[in-house]
Amino acid sequence: MAAAEHSVTVRRTPEDVYAFLADGLNNPRWRSSVRSVSLASGSAGQVGAVYAQRLAGPGGREIDGDYRITEAQPSSSLHFEVIAGPARPKGTFTLRPADDGGTHLTFGLALETKGLMRLMNGMVQKTMNSEVAQLAKLKAVLEQ
Repeated sequence: MAAAEHSVTVRRTPEDVYAFLADGLNNPRWRSSVRSVSLASGSAGQVGAVYAQRLAGPGGREIDGDYRITEAQPSSSLHFEVIAGPARPKGTFTLRPADDGGTHLTFGLALETKGLMRLMNGMVQKTMNSEVAQLAKLKAVLEQ
């Protein structure tokens, strides 16, 4: 199992942070690996919505990284699962009000590595660590 988690406090309300995260079209604004994204099906930010993503992959080539929203609790949590691409982790954004009126935000990813994927566990772990650490950029974007 590979897993990664990172937290930040954002000087925006949980409602604002949730709205930004729930709209997957915002991903290129804070995730450096996202080359393109579109809403493939469903309603933006709603359970069942599927976002088609192209991501920067190994050696600079693009790979699929489509994902589906699996649970949505406005201003509280957003869960998703990657449904295309070589690695298919599950992710969670957890939001709670901070004392200063902002939002304490945690981003977690988990992937059950099986079969040949276990041989790539180190690379997968490194990529997941990098992805969750991008919350620092999300914080910067939302606080501008």
